[in-house]
Amino acid sequence: MPVKNRLAELHDEITAWRRDIHAHPELLFDTHRTAALVAEKLHEFGCDEVVTGIGRTGVVGVIRGKSDKSGKVIGLRADMDALPIEEATGVDYASEVPGAMHACGHDGHTAMLLGAAKYLAETRNFDGTAVVIFQPAEEGGGGGKEMCDDGMMKQFNIHEVYGMHNWPGRPVGSFAIRSGAFFAATDQFDITLTGKGGHAAKPHETIDPTVMASQAVMALQTIASRNADPVDRIVVSVTSFETSSTAFNVIPQAVHLKGTVRTMSPEMRDLAERRINEICTGIAATFGGSAEVQYFRGYPVMVNHPEQTDFAIEVAKSVSGDCDEAPLVMGGEDFAFMLEERPGAYILVGNGDTAHVHHPEYNFNDDAIPAGCSWYAEIVEKRLPVA
Repeated sequence: MPVKNRLAELHDEITAWRRDIHAHPELLFDTHRTAALVAEKLHEFGCDEVVTGIGRTGVVGVIRGKSDKSGKVIGLRADMDALPIEEATGVDYASEVPGAMHACGHDGHTAMLLGAAKYLAETRNFDGTAVVIFQPAEEGGGGGKEMCDDGMMKQFNIHEVYGMHNWPGRPVGSFAIRSGAFFAATDQFDITLTGKGGHAAKPHETIDPTVMASQAVMALQTIASRNADPVDRIVVSVTSFETSSTAFNVIPQAVHLKGTVRTMSPEMRDLAERRINEICTGIAATFGGSAEVQYFRGYPVMVNHPEQTDFAIEVAKSVSGDCDEAPLVMGGEDFAFMLEERPGAYILVGNGDTAHVHHPEYNFNDDAIPAGCSWYAEIVEKRLPVA
């Protein structure tokens, strides 16, 4: 079936929720206003349970179907947090919070799941239980992990879990997905290369860490070009190069490098961590200096489960008529933690020809709301059909 009529009727109301959330962005775990709004709406919809404070500021709503012969519980997840970016959209509902905006569309994700929750609470045309999950701190805080660490999956007896992200560049309301590894593991490194500072006119009396660091930046690229199998995907990016002195005539004592590593397999992740240590300590020793390397593992690879991916495709086709194979994404997604605990799938819904996510001119496309809401609702109704 196409977009559900009831959700099409709710389009304006859901849009209003979305724009209210957009005007009041909150970062990481500080999603207090958004969480309160979500909890208020879930109570208003008549959810059987509304639980707050999971994963610090997460909210979970429980909606029981008209029967429960299956005993199955399906989780649906949306993220709530914004990004520390100054908005440049010019819309009349733009961020009222300086230096923060919904530049990734989590306002849209939250509003779409609220719309689906309202529909499911009204109709309850399923056999089992739907659990709607509103998560804080996807943008680097690991809110998904904290909700899992709080025992969410066991507490609500969730059997499968599904998530969605809008995708600029895809036709509005269209879908794309892939089975297996989908979003990359996201790690960080922090390196301090120390030499011997001195006068820039007397380099022979120093151990120049800028030369060491420059060599290291270039050598780190050989992890992808010469250490990794060419068919494996890996990105090693140095994103910050900071010397301990900014004077024109001083060779600094130390250089501080920061960066990120993106991989699609545990093997590549291990390789990157090992080689970053070996390369930097080796180069520093060659020049007579030293290296301190810290490697921080972030989100794991997000892996869609095959059976649930096939089901998500079936539902997407029923809503929009088609579902494309999505490309691998080297960005990270902490829904990965939920998919490590339960089988499930994560899908992309088209946002149209808009600015890309994490851009100050990005804005969620409200025209995608009916398709996104319908996909969430159909996941429950098709997975838990009434006999």
